[in-house]
Amino acid sequence: MSGPQDSQTPPRTSTQIIPRKPTILGKLGRLLIGRARNPNDESLFHTLSLIAFFAWVGLGADGLSSLCYGPEEAFLNLHGHLHLSIFVAIASVLTVLIISAGYSQLIEAFPSGGGGYLVASKMLSPSVGVVCGCALLVDYILTITISVASSAEFIFSFLSPEQQWLRIYVAIFGLVLLTLLNLRGVKESVVPLVPVFLLFIFTYVLAIGWAIATRASTFPDVVAKTVDDIRESAANPAIGIFGMVVLVLKAYSTGAGTYTGIEAVSNGLQILREPRVKTGKRTMRYMSISLAVGVMGLMVAYLLMGVDPAQMFRDEGGHLVKIKTLNALLFESVSSTWGVAGQVYVWAALGSSAAILLVAAQAGFLGGPRVAA
Repeated sequence: MSGPQDSQTPPRTSTQIIPRKPTILGKLGRLLIGRARNPNDESLFHTLSLIAFFAWVGLGADGLSSLCYGPEEAFLNLHGHLHLSIFVAIASVLTVLIISAGYSQLIEAFPSGGGGYLVASKMLSPSVGVVCGCALLVDYILTITISVASSAEFIFSFLSPEQQWLRIYVAIFGLVLLTLLNLRGVKESVVPLVPVFLLFIFTYVLAIGWAIATRASTFPDVVAKTVDDIRESAANPAIGIFGMVVLVLKAYSTGAGTYTGIEAVSNGLQILREPRVKTGKRTMRYMSISLAVGVMGLMVAYLLMGVDPAQMFRDEGGHLVKIKTLNALLFESVSSTWGVAGQVYVWAALGSSAAILLVAAQAGFLGGPRVAA
């Protein structure tokens, strides 16, 4: 039986949750990094995972961006024997295809993610895996820094040397922008970069195709000069055959950045759309073919268009200051007769090159945290 005090007990009511009015800081945070995700949403991963094309943009761009500086470094390190670059190009293409084939097998063997760290840990020992993982972390950090710095270099290729002091601030801005994009999520950070990626591909394909189409008649001259370069180098007592081989190998190794980033696809299988193995191998094919064609095409275009590396620098008080990239010289040479359209093309090519290097830095943001975890 209830007493008199029980009859006076107020009835229980359900607690009402009154939504908070978002603050100015909350609105600003939502604008920058988006709304919060629901981890219990079963369709969340499928929504955020990447198909092969988007993976080619977000992960494969790390390798393709090396077209902005890899062939250039190899070309410069031939020290005037520019026609030997054809051997560097062939070696680079073979390296790209071999590495890609190897990582395609790793994708099948390690469908949950088969980068160098996991393979070394499983196949060799955990200690070797730790060393490999640390090297990968350093590699991702360097990928971000070098890509952002190279991006700023492309931007300043069409600015005057007096404005070079602004380069560091442009690089810092790019790094901050990438950080904000990645706070929104993986897919959100890739999708806005798709138009830039396609513009990059178009401008480079146009430069290579135009050089080959308009200078096809000079192929015999290029072959003859290559033969002459080989004969002169072999007959030169200061170089000889051995020295010529060493020169080619040095240029090949200096341009090794051409095939960096190929491992990003194998490392990033966790964010790919199911079936991951099929998506990963398709992404690897996209990247390897485009990178191999790009390396060979640029090297041939340099020779056909007669690009002079000496024009990249300007002497200021006895010091050589880099004012243009080699690709910038190629773009200008290709479009020299296009008038206003040529100027627009050069700006589009340089701008997309600068942007694609930021996309390459994206690979560090995608792969670094997973390796660290």
